[in-house]
Amino acid sequence: MKAIVCHAYGPPESLSLEEIEAPVAGPDQAVIDVYAASLNFPDTLQIQGKYQFQPPMPFTPGSEVGGIVRSTGPGLEGFAVGDRVMATPSIGGLAEQVVVDATGLRKIPDNMEFKTAASFAMVYTTSYHALKQRARLQAGETLLVLGASGGVGLTAVELGKLMGARVIAAASSDAKLEFVKRFNPDHLINYCDGELKEKVKALTGDRGADVIYDPVGGDLFDQCTRCINWNGRLLVVGFTSGRIPEYKANLALLKGASMVGVFLGRFRKEEPEAYEQNFRELLDFYAAGKIQPLVTQTFPLADFVAAFNVFRERKVMGKVVLEIRAE
Repeated sequence: MKAIVCHAYGPPESLSLEEIEAPVAGPDQAVIDVYAASLNFPDTLQIQGKYQFQPPMPFTPGSEVGGIVRSTGPGLEGFAVGDRVMATPSIGGLAEQVVVDATGLRKIPDNMEFKTAASFAMVYTTSYHALKQRARLQAGETLLVLGASGGVGLTAVELGKLMGARVIAAASSDAKLEFVKRFNPDHLINYCDGELKEKVKALTGDRGADVIYDPVGGDLFDQCTRCINWNGRLLVVGFTSGRIPEYKANLALLKGASMVGVFLGRFRKEEPEAYEQNFRELLDFYAAGKIQPLVTQTFPLADFVAAFNVFRERKVMGKVVLEIRAE
């Protein structure tokens, strides 16, 4: 089968598209014929050797796909050959086939496209866990979302509105903010001028945001610690800026605020029942038309470098997908 392979850490250009052995399903596993595979920011870190989880070399990146069950291993229950699924393998998704544990498989409705299935799990479960369990977001509170045009940012805006929050969507350009408007945030902030703190205070009567969703880090995090409300919760989701910031303890004291980590993988491991409940609720939201996964850029497998470079060039708006097979 064809697969994108990482032999050495580096930029997307260092990856190669190769013919490798097809996977075989083990106990409680299935092999999926991949139709679509989405890219996420952690994939760009992993190929550079900068992510929390680094598989042994060589490896195929990709942790989120949509496709059809090709074969099943011993003991797998609830799935059969031919089932349409969304799947979250830890690695291996950027390939024509991938092996997935039973815990990473979910059937999808007939009206869900594979590219949508490949773009659902990680961004929605991350943002829902962040807002529901970590921030305990309440209706009427003010939610500030940084990087609002990206995959997780858009879902945070969308879910924040669904949960009854007053949402301030913030991004680095007017074009990105125009894109975010489709999810109806209450306010928009362009922070390219370095004035995030002042703009948030102006919108909140100098109080600051109750919850801040930060997948960016760096200088923006520093500003967030100064525009957070009393009893505010600053969610640490990621560091797309490239710099891991530090939180000055005196600011937490003066604001009565909390810095709260958001690590989906650990949550899934430590609280599997809560994770599964979140997933069920998200699928119910989708079935009811309350959330609308948005795929904006689709590339053929051979154009994987261009797909990765959307992240490297900070041009992500919505989800980026590699189309492995035509539906």
